[in-house]
Amino acid sequence: MNKVILMGRLTADPSLRYGQGEKPTAVARYQLAVNRRFKREGEPEADFLPCVAFGKAAEFAEKYFRKGLKIVISGRIRTGSYINRDGIKVYTTDIIVEEQDFAESKAAANQRDHASAPPVGEDGFINLPDDLETELPFT
Repeated sequence: MNKVILMGRLTADPSLRYGQGEKPTAVARYQLAVNRRFKREGEPEADFLPCVAFGKAAEFAEKYFRKGLKIVISGRIRTGSYINRDGIKVYTTDIIVEEQDFAESKAAANQRDHASAPPVGEDGFINLPDDLETELPFT
């Protein structure tokens, strides 16, 4: 059985293209950053997995998914290979998306985005701390 379920954050907005042919099919590609549960020293904290959605799922991803959004997907792993322009065989691994959904509410996503944003004053400018000059590495 080839089945995978992943939850992570989008590293960028999905890209959408349409295949060629009589009935062009929508194809969305996006990368999912999935945190590792157990981390060894010197290893990355997340895996970055390329995902591909087709048809209505691709159009949905392009319309509603944005960088940083936490989503959950289920699908299957597809491996392949091709010969690049230099004549070297390149191996590929993609997650073919069968189902995809939001893993956090819109309110939680907005709260996360605003929590990391610096405070803005009444004049519309970011409020900087008074001792900022001592923290800058280039002063």
